[in-house]
Amino acid sequence: MTRTLVLVPDLRGYPHKGRDAAARLDEAVGLARAIDLSVVHGEAVSIVKPRPATVFGAGVVERFKGFIEAEEIEVVIVDGALTPVQQRNLETAWNTKVIDRTGLILEIFGERARTKEGQLQVELAALSYQRSRLVRSWTHLERQRGGRGFLGGPGERQLEMDRRIITDRIAKIKLDLEQVKRTRELHRGARRRVPYPVVALVGYTNAGKSTLFNRLTQSDVMAADMLFATLDPTMRRIQLPSGLTVILSDTVGFISDLPTDLVAAFRATLEEVTSADLILHVRDAAHEQSEAQRADVDAVLVNLGLDQQIEEGLIEVMNKSDLLAPTARAGLETRLRDRSDMLLCSAVTGEGIEDLLAAIDRRLTSQQAQVDLAVDLTDGAAIAWLYDRGHVLARRDDERKAYLRVRLDSAALARFQRRQRQPAPADTD
Repeated sequence: MTRTLVLVPDLRGYPHKGRDAAARLDEAVGLARAIDLSVVHGEAVSIVKPRPATVFGAGVVERFKGFIEAEEIEVVIVDGALTPVQQRNLETAWNTKVIDRTGLILEIFGERARTKEGQLQVELAALSYQRSRLVRSWTHLERQRGGRGFLGGPGERQLEMDRRIITDRIAKIKLDLEQVKRTRELHRGARRRVPYPVVALVGYTNAGKSTLFNRLTQSDVMAADMLFATLDPTMRRIQLPSGLTVILSDTVGFISDLPTDLVAAFRATLEEVTSADLILHVRDAAHEQSEAQRADVDAVLVNLGLDQQIEEGLIEVMNKSDLLAPTARAGLETRLRDRSDMLLCSAVTGEGIEDLLAAIDRRLTSQQAQVDLAVDLTDGAAIAWLYDRGHVLARRDDERKAYLRVRLDSAALARFQRRQRQPAPADTD
């Protein structure tokens, strides 16, 4: 395993987005371990002001030079944004590879991408990052899978790529992703014609989204106690207590200081969130930085143009209740007592899952219209369609017709009316 040093620049008196240095260091070490790096040492380094040449002061640079030599460190991760000059100067001073937070996140995403779309999106973000520096931190183009970009090897030849070649490749990837976007839109259009409401899971990385997804869908999506265990989106159908069928979508986790290029590159994937009928914000209730993580997720959602969904109310799922200390749990339960948009659960033990399904059911069925329909008994396909796509509240049959009171959303009702070519029925109380 690659021997790694993790450093967190800690600007004195200026906590980073509500996070203290210890929390940032813990997350940075977690990111490194997510791609199986062996973290020999991690440290938050106090600085008065970032140095334009090296971020850290000369004394700090010299101190770690000796440590890196003695411990045979192969990679240094600086948890922050490094300029190309700072990165090059630190590599020269320490005689080892240096990557910043953006480079590390890109590397993780490169490891996790499984679908062709995911690989294209990672490559696009990596090239945009590389174009600004052309240093040794990334050699994504050389490899298909395996072998991290900053570990050297034959990929070093890619350092000779000039800006024109990178720009041409970026243009080609964008065209490919446009095709992916059109394909996704066709799929979404097909789902709208079905139609099933879409419920999207979002949240900070490692909040337990995939574990919750597996619990709700009885499936086996990769779920592990690591950052960015899920990258490519997964969708499954589930049935709510009322009988309503919905599509549940598991998405990539968000993170503090998510690279702008990466958000843009994954916009096609995240469009599943923008088109969702309901968003579930899965939070790690036991995490010390849960509130700061909530703010980070909200910021990404706003970046995606979902301000209205946040204001109108998504459902906050306070996950990992099984990890809460008794006093913390009691305090949280008091806060949630009168909240319909926030609930406590554990995807591991199953606690609160029935309440969550009921909350989703209430939110989605409140968006539906209740109508009375008369359908010929000979039209078994239409009757079956109503049972499958709506919630049949009551039924009475005579010799010729079935009289059904059904709850349907507007899109399904419109489709049924077109199918039957009948006048719009009157809503019932």
